[in-house]
Amino acid sequence: MIISIKTQACAAQEILPLLPVQIKPAYPSLPAHQHESFRLPPLAVGTQLRTDPKGPAVFIVVGQILLPSTGNPPHAPLCPLLKAQKAIEDSTSQNFSLVKEGLSLAWITLSDKGALGQRKDTAGPLIAEILGSALPLCHSQGFLLPDDAFELRSALTYLSLTERYDIICTSGGTGLTERDITPETTERLLDRSLPGFTQAMMAKSLEKTPNAILSRACAGIIGQTLVLNLPGSAKAVRENLEAILPALDHTLKKMHNDPSDCGG
Repeated sequence: MIISIKTQACAAQEILPLLPVQIKPAYPSLPAHQHESFRLPPLAVGTQLRTDPKGPAVFIVVGQILLPSTGNPPHAPLCPLLKAQKAIEDSTSQNFSLVKEGLSLAWITLSDKGALGQRKDTAGPLIAEILGSALPLCHSQGFLLPDDAFELRSALTYLSLTERYDIICTSGGTGLTERDITPETTERLLDRSLPGFTQAMMAKSLEKTPNAILSRACAGIIGQTLVLNLPGSAKAVRENLEAILPALDHTLKKMHNDPSDCGG
């Protein structure tokens, strides 16, 4: 898809919303009434905007934001957040190709102490490191939440269905204390469960410690997003990811309706 955007001056790595008034279809021959009704479809995180379809990205979509309406009709628009990959010196209208290459990863660390700044998150960045070395990631982002079911439910829903991340990994909250709410919160949102993933992770963990049997982690799909519950410690995160890495690429392809055979 090609769209015409009136860009604004900004610095490299600056993040700015793409407002509806900045976007037009890149087809001047369209009748005027079709220009007026043009609506940009939701853009997944990791989508690149390129002036040359095979060239470098000028912007990359890193999120979405709802902005209050300032006009008529009074509807709040959902606007992509664009991160400039280079400095833009002046305002001008340009045609951009929308390209999504690679996978987007969100990791959510659940920790009451971490959310208060009392504990450093080592598990979350390790998830990005391990998956980034095994898969072609185009974007990754971490989130730190307290062990709160409402906040986790909100984050999982938004990141999967609005921002359309390909993979979401949670870390922590899979045990037996009253604050361990990750599995049941995740399970209620899943469109499809993937028990094979949790079985593989359990088998790997039991090789290290009999206490692994206490984990209640779940895995599955929300929309077209793969969601995996991982333990809270960096050591256990590595062990669990090693158990499922060989199947991840094939899983993600099948989630996006890859027609090839599963044999071999």
